[in-house]
Amino acid sequence: MAEKPSSEGRAEGLTQGRRRTAGRPPRIAAEQIVDVARRIIQEEGVEAVSMRRVAKKVGATPMALYHHVRDKDELLLLTLRGMAATFPRPVLPADPRDRILTTAVHMHAILSEMSWVIDVLSLGDLTDKDALWMPEEIIDSAIACGLTPEQALHAYRTIWYVVYGALVFRRADARRAADPERRPFFPAFLTEEDAEALPRMSELSGKWEEMKAGYDVAEQLGAVVDGLVGRK
Repeated sequence: MAEKPSSEGRAEGLTQGRRRTAGRPPRIAAEQIVDVARRIIQEEGVEAVSMRRVAKKVGATPMALYHHVRDKDELLLLTLRGMAATFPRPVLPADPRDRILTTAVHMHAILSEMSWVIDVLSLGDLTDKDALWMPEEIIDSAIACGLTPEQALHAYRTIWYVVYGALVFRRADARRAADPERRPFFPAFLTEEDAEALPRMSELSGKWEEMKAGYDVAEQLGAVVDGLVGRK
């Protein structure tokens, strides 16, 4: 019997198995499983992924999947593996403040191209090892700007929250735009009676969408970075 593969072996794919015997279902490869899981996430979201669902799509039993992955979390981790490496790293400037901003903008850009990854990252503790150069760069550059290691870590988390939030709301805007029958509630529900309690919101309500469309994430990240590195 073939030796049970290690976790790393699962990630890289199984070695050639024994030749199929009569009546035995076809062997499946780790790459098949990961590709199917990615497709489910892209089409239906991370909540739709289950070992049973993936097994059915690859024509295997759920138990057969456990020869490749330990559980759903490991499967989701494998869907991320190698994705960041498909994008070339940006040329980073010498100034540490500018390095932080360039890295943050790059982070936003690559996730914009792979919006399904946001669903997996939202679980909190799953990430692509190839992507860790970005928090490494941001934290190291923040320390070079004079922040303590703890402050630098908090600075990275703040930047990540901005990037993540911008992407989540952009996806929400896209979903709303795809449904022309959906009636927007905000800012339409503001009335003249709200002007006294909400003067600024009422003032901006008529041009809210127009102004929102002018949001530049790189510009706003620059302001965030300036605030973070300037507090030392």
